Amino acid sequence: MYVIAEIQGQQFKVEQGRRLFVHHIKDIESGATVEFDRVLLVDNDGTVTVGAPTVEGAKVICEVISPLVKGEKVLVFHKKRRKGYRKLNGHRQQFTEVTVKEIVA
Repeated sequence: MYVIAEIQGQQFKVEQGRRLFVHHIKDIESGATVEFDRVLLVDNDGTVTVGAPTVEGAKVICEVISPLVKGEKVLVFHKKRRKGYRKLNGHRQQFTEVTVKEIVA
């Protein structure tokens, strides 16, 4: 059984026991339980239910493993040729690591 859920503005394929790195959730502790109720699709062993826009009564229950994880560094380089203009910026996105405990559908 898996579901497609919208978490923090992104869509994830969610299965029980899977670890997810979602956009940073503010003011949350490690070990806390979080529920996400925007479930867009449910596949229960071949029986597919598509929501319009969401599936009623379906939700994903997750446990927070780490409230703040930094992603890999992304380098952004700007250059204008023949002008001597060069600029290098780095960015590390902040994520929250969660594990899926239960899918209610």
